[in-house]
Amino acid sequence: MPELPEVETSRRGIKPYLINQTITQLTVRNSRLRWPVLKTLDKKIVGHAITDIRRRAKYLLLTVNHGELVIHLGMSGSLRIVGANSPAGKHDHIDLCLSNGKALRFTDPRRFGCWLWSQESTAQQLLQNLGPEPLSQDFNADYLWQQCRKRKAAIKQVIMDNKVVVGVGNIYAAESLFRAGIRPAIAANRISRARINTLVEAVKLILAKAIEQGGTTLKDFTQSDGKPGYFKQQLMVYGREGEPCIVCQTPLKGLRQGQRATVYCPSCQS
Repeated sequence: MPELPEVETSRRGIKPYLINQTITQLTVRNSRLRWPVLKTLDKKIVGHAITDIRRRAKYLLLTVNHGELVIHLGMSGSLRIVGANSPAGKHDHIDLCLSNGKALRFTDPRRFGCWLWSQESTAQQLLQNLGPEPLSQDFNADYLWQQCRKRKAAIKQVIMDNKVVVGVGNIYAAESLFRAGIRPAIAANRISRARINTLVEAVKLILAKAIEQGGTTLKDFTQSDGKPGYFKQQLMVYGREGEPCIVCQTPLKGLRQGQRATVYCPSCQS
């Protein structure tokens, strides 16, 4: 599933082609996404200019003067810039055609993504009660320390909770905990204030590096230009169970947390 770096990479890739462009047509070939695409969505956006493209957690928000399109890539979705008349493939479900002759094409083989209008109740529910952005000043050691003090859950589960901090998915949680030297299963309220500070710094560093590298391509994700994300080459623990730790050569161990695979080093992480 595309995580925050992949979504941010997509935002940066499509933004130059969309800003200040008028939407000339919306083509919906398959409206049966995670939630059905609003039948009147074209009437709300066609003829209006895109004034901004923001990211909130793993959602992309395309702003027009009276609302926003809320887009989620789901498990296998991607956004690409193509010519407005480019032939569509089997899984190319939506085209947003623009006044510059380009189209924003949404491809989603599994159809777990979504295109919602911001005034729909589903969109409002998805965006409310979200925690701070991990790369913002609001996500800091004091904040995370207060959040962890009242939680007995494993620290990996806590930093993956969107109500605590948004967008720290499975890959980047595992990598951040390795860099901070913290075992993923340790209870959040047992971690010292100093180690929380190290963890916050690690989360910010790992996410910033992943964005710089264009995200992580494990299977489905590609950037808006069709190229893969290259952060996979820098993964220290994720997907490497049984392999030697890059730092100490100890075999990496794996466990299941919340139905997700976790890999860690029993020597480097405590």
